[in-house]
Formats: sequence, structure tokens, C-alpha cells
Amino acid sequence: MVIALSEFVQRREQLLSKLGSGVAVFRSAPHAVMHNDVEYRYRQDSDFYYLTGLDEPESVAVLAPNHEHKFVLFVRPRDPAQETWVGYRLGVEGAKEKLGADAVFSIADLDQELPKLLATGDRLYYHLGRDRAFNERMLQFYQQQLALYPRRGFGPTAIADPGPLLHSLRQVKSPAEVEQLRKAIAIAVEAHDRARAIAAPGVWEYEVEAAIGGCFRQRGAQGVAYPSIVATGANACILHYIDNNQQLQDGDLLLIDAGCSTDYYNSDLTRTFPVNGRFSHEQRALYAIVLEAQKRAIAAVQAGAPYGNFHEAAVRTLIDGLLDLGLLQGDPAELYETGAYRPFYMHRTGHWLGMDVHDVGTYQYRDSWTTLAPGHVVTVEPGLYISPTITVAEGQPEVPERWRGIGIRIEDDVLVQADGPEVLSADLVKEIADLER
Repeated sequence: MVIALSEFVQRREQLLSKLGSGVAVFRSAPHAVMHNDVEYRYRQDSDFYYLTGLDEPESVAVLAPNHEHKFVLFVRPRDPAQETWVGYRLGVEGAKEKLGADAVFSIADLDQELPKLLATGDRLYYHLGRDRAFNERMLQFYQQQLALYPRRGFGPTAIADPGPLLHSLRQVKSPAEVEQLRKAIAIAVEAHDRARAIAAPGVWEYEVEAAIGGCFRQRGAQGVAYPSIVATGANACILHYIDNNQQLQDGDLLLIDAGCSTDYYNSDLTRTFPVNGRFSHEQRALYAIVLEAQKRAIAAVQAGAPYGNFHEAAVRTLIDGLLDLGLLQGDPAELYETGAYRPFYMHRTGHWLGMDVHDVGTYQYRDSWTTLAPGHVVTVEPGLYISPTITVAEGQPEVPERWRGIGIRIEDDVLVQADGPEVLSADLVKEIADLER
């Protein structure tokens, strides 16, 4: 664990204080299978790891405020034969010693011990996730408790998702978490720099992707945070393009959206630059609009401001720029309200970032945006995408051929602070003068 045990203890105490008389149960992530019987490198469920620091499968964590053991783990016991094949386990004794649990049992004892813990609460907090078999098991435990309630008058009589309670905690990053994010971002910055250095006409997208992934591993990251997007030319107009199998051409722009994962924290960065080192007139004009939109959006990432403010700042800047170029026509406010800009810009300007790339946390409560607060981390990623086959909104001018096939996105990772935003990825160049050669 790179986060101190004391911080995991603090996280659990914070959640325990929110549970009231409820009992929360968290399940480890199952193994993901690549082929018939080949497993991917294991990656723990983020909620489970956030609370426990345990990165082993087949584990269950229980937080029970009213029980004498408030934090209980169920883990795989030591098994020398299995460990020879797939690696060492903490086991019951190791988990007790290293993870700070009040009590630790073998996962084989779950049926016997978990009902005792559930009976101390009036509500079961459990997320019905993708592990259907375990979902069914938890529902059986819950139904058993309901059946016993008329005879004993205690036990959980309701079930709820713990996400709203836990994710509000995860949303605000501690100083230690910010340091992990800085590490992941610094590695990604270096990888983007390497990619830009080798990009040239005739190079293949997958060669650039390989340079990025190699840098991630060389610098100690566990790997990519998501499949890297290396999109040349019109491929950049495909938002989630991951084929990465085309050759870079003279006159293309290259859009790279790539981040890494290190010790359960992620980076998410995008840059767009000319393959031959010089922007064309059209590329430069569109890039300047996106860059200005990003700068205004970052300036709107302020503590106390509604989350939606920075998206609105970006969109209004993009609209103004497209109007100046004649690619949109009409009243800017009306274009914003009707969404006539969406054929050029169809996604939001950012998302929460942390242990998950699209991290947990509520964006709005009914009609009100979440208020940005110190410790929040967001991506800021406006773009313009003029597909070769773009269909404009009704009443808008057709796009001349010279603009088609250009896709641009610029993305940085930004920390909300009391005195203003900090661009954690500021070392990755994005000014036109720095991208040309």
C-alpha cells in the first residue's frame, strides 16, 4: 500500500459515522478472463480497495457500527499449493496484522459469520453489482434476516446502495491521493512527450501507442488507465477510436488521448498536434478555438462554483469561435440553448478523476449542479470534431470540404483548490508555438 494504513482507518471511520445503525458489505472484484482460462492482471474493486487496501480476490469487507468488531474481513486462507501457481496471499493472520481489521475470517466462514454481523443493523448497505452469483447470495442473507425479524424484533429490514455515502468521501481527494495522481500524471506527460517526438509521416498509430505503453511500464505504472486513443486525421472525429492501425500522413493532425494507472490512481490527458510539425490554416484556426475554450473552462473550475460552469464556459467559447469562422450562424445564446453546436461538439467538457478514470461522485442533485470543493479533481477536455460526413443542425450552413476530417481535443487534469484551480498536467505543452517545429 502506498497510502498509509492510518488513512484507510480514517476512511472507514468516516463511513462508519455515516452508516447510523446500518451494516455495509463490500465484495472484492472477481477475476476478469481474457481467453477461456487466462486471467487479466487482477485489479481490485475501487470501493473495496479504498476502504481496505487489500488487492486480493474472493474477499468480503463488513463495516458494522453496532458490533464489537466494527471492521471485519473475510479473506482466502494461506494455501501453499495455490500460491505456487498464482502468488502469495495475506491469509487470515496477515490480513489481521497488515490491514487493521478488528476480526478476520476465512472466506469459507462467510455463511456462518456474516449473519451475526448483519443482525446488528437495521439496514443492509450493499451494491448490487456485476457479480450476479454474490448478489444472489447477499439477497438470500437479507431474506433470512427478514424472515427472522418477526420473532426477534431486530435485524435489517431495508437494503440500500452504499454508494451515495461512500462516494461523497472518495470524491474529495486527500493530500496523499493527490500525490498519487501527480505521479500518474507525470508519467503520462512523459509518455505524451515521447509520442510526439516519434510521430511523423509514415509512422503507424500502433507504433505511437507502443511508445506510450512502454513509457508507462518503464516508469512504474501498472499499465494504461484505458485503451490509448491514437487517432490520425479523420480518425480523431471518432471519440473512442482505439483501432490504432492507420499510418500517419503528411498534413494530418494526431490526437492522442492516453493516461496510466499507478497504485490505483489514474491520469487522463489528451493532446492534438500536426504530424509534420506545422498546422494548416484550418487546423490552426480550429485549434486556437479549442485552446481558448479550454483556458476559459479551466478558469471556471473554482471552489464554490457549480460543476456545470466550466462546461458552459467551454461551449460558449466554441460557439463564438465557430460563428467567427462561419461554420455556425445565428444568435450565440440561441445556438447554446438549442444545441445547434452539437454536431461539432457532442460530449461534456469533463468528469471526476481518481481511482476510476470516470471517477465516482454525483454531478448534480435533481436540477442543481454539485458545488466544486477543494480536493475535487476533474478533467477539462473541450474539442471540435468535423467528421467527413458531418450533418449540421437544421438551418445551419453546410461545412466546406476544407474543414472536414479535422478532430481536435485538449484535455488536462485539474485540482480544485481554495485559491483557484491547479492544472496538474501543466508540464504537457499545448500552445501552438510549442507544438510546431
